[in-house]
Amino acid sequence: MLNQKNNRTTELYPMKHFLFWLLIITSFFQLRAQSLIHAHNDYEQPKLLFNALQYKAYSIEADVYLRNGQLVVAHNKQDVAVAPPLDSLYLQPIIRLFKKNTGRISKSNTYAPVLMIDIKESGEAVLAALIQLVAGHPSIFDRSVNPMAVQLVISGDRGPQAKWTSYPSAILFDGRPYEIYDSITLQRVALISDSYSNNVTKADSTSRIKQLVSSIHGKGKLLRLWAIPDYTTSWLGLKEMGVDIINTDKVRECREFFSTKRK
Repeated sequence: MLNQKNNRTTELYPMKHFLFWLLIITSFFQLRAQSLIHAHNDYEQPKLLFNALQYKAYSIEADVYLRNGQLVVAHNKQDVAVAPPLDSLYLQPIIRLFKKNTGRISKSNTYAPVLMIDIKESGEAVLAALIQLVAGHPSIFDRSVNPMAVQLVISGDRGPQAKWTSYPSAILFDGRPYEIYDSITLQRVALISDSYSNNVTKADSTSRIKQLVSSIHGKGKLLRLWAIPDYTTSWLGLKEMGVDIINTDKVRECREFFSTKRK
């Protein structure tokens, strides 16, 4: 009788494993089919956070420094002395939205954005401070607890790659196409980003970008290029080449453009 029970249990594990990976693969292809927008330097917008949320940005970027033990949001180091805290600018408003919308960031039951923390320096120290800030809110910043949670993704100074897997599972990283990952570390990579200028040549930029797209998709990851020409023909051209996430300072215009194209 015990052997029969063990055999049934053993048979279930491959099915669970298959369903888990089926969900991951399905989610990846669903995201690729969408027009995903990255709200670059969101904190410089008149309605930071809320503008990006209104137009359903896939990811929202905040540049972060550590000042006297506190995380502050600033683009340049010379601005750090007067920079506002990450907690009051982003984390607390997000927490309030989750309380208002009963476990999600908006009324939508399908929209769950990424908060990209672009660390400008002192990566490990910033990560330690960030983890401490969000530790008390797993249902808001940990998708293993709540699938609708905000996904924290670390970019910029991400600390040593060898330490990525030692951080809580709620913390993922912004990868690079030139980095090599083992299978465990790759699971901690949320997406892969590169500079647009690294992929532009006088000869044939289209082929180079398409090759990059193919390589990144082969790893099962989404691709973002930063510092792209920020206008409609560029957005459309990159999307048609297979770039998944469009980096822009014009979130409203970009969303309206792709919504019009879809119609």
